[in-house]
Amino acid sequence: MISNQILQGTLDGMMNIAHVELCVTDTEGKSVVSTMSEKKDFGDAVVEFVKSPADSQEIQNCQFFKIFDEQQLEYILIASGVSENTYLVGKMAAFQLQSLLVAYKERFNKDNFIKNLLLDNLLLVDIYSRAKKLHLQIDMKRVVLIVETASCKDSNTLEYVKDCVGLSGSQEIVTAVDENNVIIVKELPDRQDSAEIEKTAQQIVAYLNKEGIEGVRLAYGTTVSEIKEVSRSYKEAKMALDVGKIFFSDKVIIPYSELGIGRLIYQLPIPLCKMFIKEIFAGKSPDEFDEETLMTINKFFENSLNVSETSRQLFIHRNTLVYRLDKLQKSTNLDLRVFEDAITFRIALMVVRYMKYMESQEF
Repeated sequence: MISNQILQGTLDGMMNIAHVELCVTDTEGKSVVSTMSEKKDFGDAVVEFVKSPADSQEIQNCQFFKIFDEQQLEYILIASGVSENTYLVGKMAAFQLQSLLVAYKERFNKDNFIKNLLLDNLLLVDIYSRAKKLHLQIDMKRVVLIVETASCKDSNTLEYVKDCVGLSGSQEIVTAVDENNVIIVKELPDRQDSAEIEKTAQQIVAYLNKEGIEGVRLAYGTTVSEIKEVSRSYKEAKMALDVGKIFFSDKVIIPYSELGIGRLIYQLPIPLCKMFIKEIFAGKSPDEFDEETLMTINKFFENSLNVSETSRQLFIHRNTLVYRLDKLQKSTNLDLRVFEDAITFRIALMVVRYMKYMESQEF
């Protein structure tokens, strides 16, 4: 709600310009602020006006206007004067107060502040001043979590997440900067560590699954120590969500700190990726191998280049595995039994997966 000081200043300014006396009352007719030299009782007239469907009306030779706050009637503005422009001035004053209500609410609205904070839409000085007005601790440790579901455009997802984090009684802020994701800004007392963040993530996923929400995925960034750094944790969580879709499709919870080399590949320009694949494989893509070869390669990597363990898990003879690796070496000039060649091949597979994902996002 706007302070009486701001209301009075607005009315004084309008009166000095237009020379029309103005008064703002509550919905029961009680005067809130006024520029009128003579006190008038508008109580009964206001009550009757509130009951009427009209947004403006002439009563007792005065112009009455309704002022709403998100469809909720908040004030009645009364303009009094002999000028022919009394109605016009009153209409302008009503519009000004309506705009003030919106601006005031936006300025001091925590959700709006967090959204702008996440999107880097605030100057540093504004971050500190608005955080102070909203009673948000500046040097509190925080982490940003992003929840995405198969039906995230359903507004119920946001409410479910709010319900879930509300069960703990903690100070998480739940909001959304777009229609695809729900964002949680979690405050972390000094005693909480990464294990607590993971626990919170698991609780949210479990709760949403219990409520029948499909395709739940959650990513979170690193812990930041000041409120001005919250946007960095948000960007990290957003990257983790995207990188997780490419390289960790089997995971539901993806921490930014565990992205590994996938984080580096995700930031490579596509032309550079194509050049890399062309130089290493002479234009042939490493994912064009048959299913048996790809299964052998993946299993060999899973077992840290251990020939004996890989052949055992594939239920093939050791010599058969060696034959397959030799055959692969002839076609690619890369021997997966050599660590450097194995790393090159592994990165190439990830680069190809990344390129395919980016191509799919263009359509």
